[in-house]
Amino acid sequence: MKRALVTGGAGFIGSHLADALLLNDYDVVVLDNESTGFRENVPEQAKYVQGDILEDRVLLEAFAEPIDLVLHIAGQASTIRSFDHPNADLNTNVVGTLKMLEACMQNRVPRFLYASSMTCYGHPDEIPTSENTPSVPISYYGITKYAAERYVLSTALRNDLDFDFHATAFRMFNVYGERQSLENPYQGVMAIFIANLLHNEPIAIHSDGKQTRDFVYIDDVVDAWMSAVEKPQAYGGVFNLGTGEGISINQLVDQILWANGKDRANHPVRYGPERPGDQKHMKADISKAMSVLNWSPKISLAEGMEKTIQWARANWKKP
Repeated sequence: MKRALVTGGAGFIGSHLADALLLNDYDVVVLDNESTGFRENVPEQAKYVQGDILEDRVLLEAFAEPIDLVLHIAGQASTIRSFDHPNADLNTNVVGTLKMLEACMQNRVPRFLYASSMTCYGHPDEIPTSENTPSVPISYYGITKYAAERYVLSTALRNDLDFDFHATAFRMFNVYGERQSLENPYQGVMAIFIANLLHNEPIAIHSDGKQTRDFVYIDDVVDAWMSAVEKPQAYGGVFNLGTGEGISINQLVDQILWANGKDRANHPVRYGPERPGDQKHMKADISKAMSVLNWSPKISLAEGMEKTIQWARANWKKP
């Protein structure tokens, strides 16, 4: 039986991927420092290593048995925090990824999948945005995600390796769904807005709310990752994961309010200054993933939002 290591596997995306790997008959090792993840998200069948990817002893434990596949999701995932703590952002996202790659080299791991980000693009000239669009990140977070992506893909191109090492990167757009933290005010705008409603707090929109985003449901993202694992056509590739559809933040807020039986007349919505590193308009061109991975998103925003809200209501912990 093959064994997969999921870094960040106690978090939102990582825990869903761990579940999918188990369903596909992998032994699973989860590594997480629980900075944003939760122990209860880790599947019972998985081996759990609690610790940081920057710690050598933690990596030794994670790679104690042969690993066939690494899914590297662990990282600092907040644009705002990247400006507040740039050294921590750099260490986690770039140095941490390098340490994972070094461990893979030492342990001759043949397959590596990396969680990249739409923030690599900055303010793209073309919308929808394809993978061929120049990457000119405007946030420290985007810089570190792009730098780590290049380290991953460049490692797979090394001609001095005496074993096969194949890498794939996914530039994920706005992923949402069950298990996205309702307690983290720095990432996951849909979860943040839903949490505002559950706490009966005003919804805070940064800038004028006209900025647009491409929201993709977690199950669709997992399907894309899993479709690439054993597909040689995905080796060395960078793939956008979105829906190809955009919605403004104002529209998103109105839909969330409506789904909760509210509107702006009975729930306050407030506007604040634009935040540094905020992208204006983002919408994915997913034609490459559709062609190479034979993948397409199946869950509409309305359906995915309803699933997410139902989960949030059931799992919200009142203060």
